[in-house]
Amino acid sequence: MQHPVPERTEPFFRRSGTRIGLLGGSFDPPHLGHVHITKRALKRFKLDRVWWLVSPGNPLKPNPPASMEKRMAACREIMQHPRVKITNIEVTLKTRYTAETIKKLQARYPGVKFVWLMGADNLAQFHKWQHWQWIAENIPIGVMARPGEQLRAGLSPMARRYAQFRLPASQAGVLPLTKPPCWALLGGPMRDISSSEIRSNGEWP
Repeated sequence: MQHPVPERTEPFFRRSGTRIGLLGGSFDPPHLGHVHITKRALKRFKLDRVWWLVSPGNPLKPNPPASMEKRMAACREIMQHPRVKITNIEVTLKTRYTAETIKKLQARYPGVKFVWLMGADNLAQFHKWQHWQWIAENIPIGVMARPGEQLRAGLSPMARRYAQFRLPASQAGVLPLTKPPCWALLGGPMRDISSSEIRSNGEWP
């Protein structure tokens, strides 16, 4: 029986102090908006790497996504960057919810400075996530601008509850080093595109 070859970059990911952003989602399909916020997160939050966590499915969405194989291939095609890793690690970890995934990743890589990345549209509904307060209190959160979502995000239950722990955008670079709860909301250029729009246009069979 053959065993998988350990990834050569594994020692780097285990290095204490490494800053890794986690961008989770169905990526059904991935699009240039995902690419845009990933590149901005790398720069503004001073991250060493970003991992795309391609999830088996989103508990908040009624319909199952396309196959994992198809979504992983599409992610690798659209997001080609030496500091971005496309992964289905939630399958390996056997987790379904974000809180479970974060807990297991932090246990596996105790020295890594993880940051949870999301769009402002997700922040607006963050209070619907399972154990959302645990997430906010156990990992720094970097929020990226999304068209038409800034106001809703800023008035969301999460934003109001943790208002005193919000870092100004000018200090975004220290987010990975700040003890949670802590979060930052970045404005700036945006890509007006979404996975649901692509599916509704019939561009993702």
